[in-house]
Amino acid sequence: MRTRVLWVVKGLGPGGAERLLVEHARSGDRERLDYEVAYVLPWKRHLVPELETLGVATHCLDVRSVADPRWIRRMQRLVRERDVAVVHLHSPAVAAAARPALWFRKDRPAVVYTEHNRWPSHHPVTRAANRLTVRLADATIAVSDDVRRSMGGAGGRVEVVSHGIDMSALPAPESRSAVRADLGVDDDEVLAVTVANLRANKGYPTLLDAARLVVDRGAPVRFVAAGQGPLEQVLRDRVVALGLRERFTILGYVPDATRLVAAADLFVLASEHEGRPLAVMEALGLGVPVVATNVGGVPDLVEDGTCGLLVPPGDPDALAGAILDLVDPGTREHLARGARARGLSVDGRAAVGQLDALYEDLAARRTARTV
Repeated sequence: MRTRVLWVVKGLGPGGAERLLVEHARSGDRERLDYEVAYVLPWKRHLVPELETLGVATHCLDVRSVADPRWIRRMQRLVRERDVAVVHLHSPAVAAAARPALWFRKDRPAVVYTEHNRWPSHHPVTRAANRLTVRLADATIAVSDDVRRSMGGAGGRVEVVSHGIDMSALPAPESRSAVRADLGVDDDEVLAVTVANLRANKGYPTLLDAARLVVDRGAPVRFVAAGQGPLEQVLRDRVVALGLRERFTILGYVPDATRLVAAADLFVLASEHEGRPLAVMEALGLGVPVVATNVGGVPDLVEDGTCGLLVPPGDPDALAGAILDLVDPGTREHLARGARARGLSVDGRAAVGQLDALYEDLAARRTARTV
């Protein structure tokens, strides 16, 4: 009988942490483990079809807010009815409530928590709640050393698992010309793509100001952004105010954003803070040089001057300068070669294997505890 693992998340939107579940489902040990997902917010279901196609059952806990305690009771019932051996929590607000709710059950499952972002980036209430409850997990994982350090001593022993991507799922190179044609990008234009949700921490105002500087220098750069979020209208208005309508396109949610990255000449990420960004790994896997802010786990992925360029966060001049450096075809090709080489090291199968081994170990301990 396969060990049943339940991943619990706030939503199944198109964010990097959520997409890691898809990556895991593709290459995990399905002969020994049965993965299922529970998500709290019903409108965040972008990845439901993809997960179900991969044979992962999804369960909506169906509340309007994490503050509504009904999702906790529904999760507890799901764990009991589905005979879940391991619950893996992925969202900080969800984890803070789920850990004690699961801990005090007589037949409690083993609990794993993955921290995807630096603790200072969380709301103070969320941060305090996690500090109080994090030790109720059987295992706590951080996606990078920087994230682990940000947790201080709250987590006790925190293991770093460097997540990666399924290289075999990346789009074929021949999609490049078709995508550029759909976007109306000419052969002599440099296409700069960003894939990031339209939220404050992703640094879009800095990116837009940098784009204005690049355009003012007369560089033939076209900017395309894929993402959705609460700042969409604000950012669209900012594009118009900066006179960038012909040079900066916000596409909104794009189901297969990696096709955009494959068509790009460079990938840009202006975030104010990050964990271990999946989009950067996808760019490297596709051999696309990266211009990004030197925050969180980004420098673990991007070696400055080898596979991309790193700049300080919140500095439009520095970001524009790095983008302008990559307008030069020779510089761009040099960094693209480095990106292709670095991309070989971000294959996610090793991380998936680590997690699957952890699930089986914790499930065995749980069985021994309950016998």
